[in-house]
Amino acid sequence: VNILTDPVISYPVEGAVPRYSFRDLPDRIDYVMLTHAHQDHVLFETLLQLRHKVGTWIVPRNSSGALQDPSLKQMLQILGFENVVELDELEEVATKDGVITGLPFFGEHGDLHIRTKLAYHVRLKGTTFLFAADSNNLQPELYDAICSSLGAVDHVFIGMECDGAPMSWLYGPLFTKPIDRKADQSRRLNGSNYERALGIVQRLTPKSVFVYAMGQEPWLGYISSIAYTHESAPIVESNKLVAECKRRGLVTKRLFGRETMLFDTSRTNVRRIGAANESLPAEQPCIATA
Repeated sequence: VNILTDPVISYPVEGAVPRYSFRDLPDRIDYVMLTHAHQDHVLFETLLQLRHKVGTWIVPRNSSGALQDPSLKQMLQILGFENVVELDELEEVATKDGVITGLPFFGEHGDLHIRTKLAYHVRLKGTTFLFAADSNNLQPELYDAICSSLGAVDHVFIGMECDGAPMSWLYGPLFTKPIDRKADQSRRLNGSNYERALGIVQRLTPKSVFVYAMGQEPWLGYISSIAYTHESAPIVESNKLVAECKRRGLVTKRLFGRETMLFDTSRTNVRRIGAANESLPAEQPCIATA
């Protein structure tokens, strides 16, 4: 089963940061899961080039139809995408050898009434993954409930862009009058910091934790304008999480560029494998991040 989540696919560039490109993708992609409608997660430059090879598009259910919360399903269908499935929280899509479940996604949208956002729980061949995107752990009890309903998660992928742009950076043009600076700066588009991300880890008790979707790759600069330094809060906070997870004996890393991991269900561990075109055992789940 081939699954892509929030695909932003680059082009091959000799001598640059190692990356997956369109030529590395399989001929058929069974599912594309979109977590939310921000431009670094729903990039139509990529989606239009994948449209011909995707079986099913999974998107969060839209309920309000408000200007700040457009329907991803309607956008995709109008552009000619077929087989678009909306999921609500805790709804499922059955796959070969598993199931995809939509999970609540808190934060990262400036406290606006936006429903079109989901994290995804994926179960394949008995191995479970959480793709939490930019979820901000504002309500730790949520992850207690997830664990109670779905069980412990084997492998957690979480974004930690914990600075976040002010609300006006994305939603300013939709307001009918200027936003008060104090309100604008306090209602930011931020994900979890170290403490909140660690809260997710503590509740879900995974075997591995990966920080992803940080926007560090150079080909993402024109989308997010992010330019981190060693002192940037997302780098400092994610370094702390990686260090703490290592101290706890977990497999952990902040991902960058290209990474391929083989998840061996017989030994319940993770090992890194080589080049992007290396042959993978068909019976074992593989995650490739770009």
